[in-house]
Amino acid sequence: MTIEDRPRRILIVGGGIAGLTAAFRLGQARRRGRPVDELLLEAGDRLGGVIRTDQAEGCVIEAGPDSFLREKPAAAALARELGLGDSLMGSNDDGGRRTCILRRGRLEPMPDGMMLMVPARLAPVLKSPLIPWCSKWTIVREWLTGRAPGGPPSGEDESVSSFVTRHFGAGMLGTIVEPLLAGVYGGDSSQLSARSVLGRFEDMERRHGSLIRAARAMRNKTAASASPEPIFMTLGEGLGSLVAALAREIEPERVELGRRVARIERAGSDAEAPGYRLMLEDGSVREADRVILATPAWASAALVEPLDAELGDELAAIPYSSAVLVALVYPGAVRSRLPQGFGFLVPRAEGRRLLACTFVHQKFQHRAPPDRALVRCFLGGARDTQVMADDDAVLRTVREELDSILGVRDEPLFARVYRWPRSMAQYMVGHDRRMEIIREHLQRLPGIYLAGNAYSGIGIPDVIRTGEAAAREGTGDLVPERVEVR
Repeated sequence: MTIEDRPRRILIVGGGIAGLTAAFRLGQARRRGRPVDELLLEAGDRLGGVIRTDQAEGCVIEAGPDSFLREKPAAAALARELGLGDSLMGSNDDGGRRTCILRRGRLEPMPDGMMLMVPARLAPVLKSPLIPWCSKWTIVREWLTGRAPGGPPSGEDESVSSFVTRHFGAGMLGTIVEPLLAGVYGGDSSQLSARSVLGRFEDMERRHGSLIRAARAMRNKTAASASPEPIFMTLGEGLGSLVAALAREIEPERVELGRRVARIERAGSDAEAPGYRLMLEDGSVREADRVILATPAWASAALVEPLDAELGDELAAIPYSSAVLVALVYPGAVRSRLPQGFGFLVPRAEGRRLLACTFVHQKFQHRAPPDRALVRCFLGGARDTQVMADDDAVLRTVREELDSILGVRDEPLFARVYRWPRSMAQYMVGHDRRMEIIREHLQRLPGIYLAGNAYSGIGIPDVIRTGEAAAREGTGDLVPERVEVR
């Protein structure tokens, strides 16, 4: 066998959803006769990264993300391809997708007709006690004039806080937008990039001027639909079933757990295809023609720094925040005492440790039996870096705040703290330019590819997309495009 004929050895570092997807696609290509020889290395003792599903008291408990956006197709398409199509389900939106905001210690419903952060209906916003009158005037002005004043020079990025305040005022930013984003990014809106975080809305501004006019036009197009599609989707057995299905498709000999990569070295002198040598912490060595780094940007930075110090610096400069999730299962009596809806969000001004609380049994069907209430609480992020205390302290804080906000003093039947340190990538102002620099440096490192939540989207569909793209690029497009299965 000549060098040209031998299979291309591809190592995937990281067994989260990005790395699993890449390994799955590479395995498909190999079984179709393509010259691919893949191996996935995971430092921990389990696959799935932040996706983890537990069972307790008859409840399906998500330790990490609990859903994904329906409008981004990659996750649902992959689930169908893996035979999980019948398990896909939407959130319980028949009740109106109600979410509350904590204001001065009381829960107030978010105004009806919101398209994420944009009011598609004016009357509910103008009547809402959540929004101060100064912001209501800014909202009316945005709708009447068809534009938001100010903004950065053409082509430049701006912060989320600047973008939102221009359109809707500081009151809307602090009361609604920041709490909405806190559960996704856990970041500071004055530092987050509008282009990278709110790209869809930035595009709406370019095309329509007024975000409200754009949202109303979109709402009118879908008004005739008798049963609008839910915003969120998940899997009946939990998102862990997606990880399990992917793992079943990957041959056991092509996954190695407990294998932490210490550094990467060049294995050859050919500038076009040098090959790489991965030095593992246990002293073993793995050779590869191509390497897919499906690890957090800070971990990838340490691995590529000996190869390209500037690339390592750019990756290390992508900040992360940490998250703590607390799952609590209560007796059924608590269920009837909780407000209707999906749960509530907590603005910074309330001075609480809680960022958000989800009434899981109301958000999704079949998450808890009728005699149980399942609640998930979210803490951490950029505004609470001290939350990584011991479990007892976290549980005590959560129960005190649930008592104060909801009047829930009952002893939970089950309670567990899940910690995800440095897990949420922060897309800071100028993130798009940083990505241009990273791509330029990667061109000088043929055979190194990046996947994960640090680059072009942090949701599950976005991360799946990066894993698929890395598999295609790493094989020179030997991996075919995903085929939609319905």
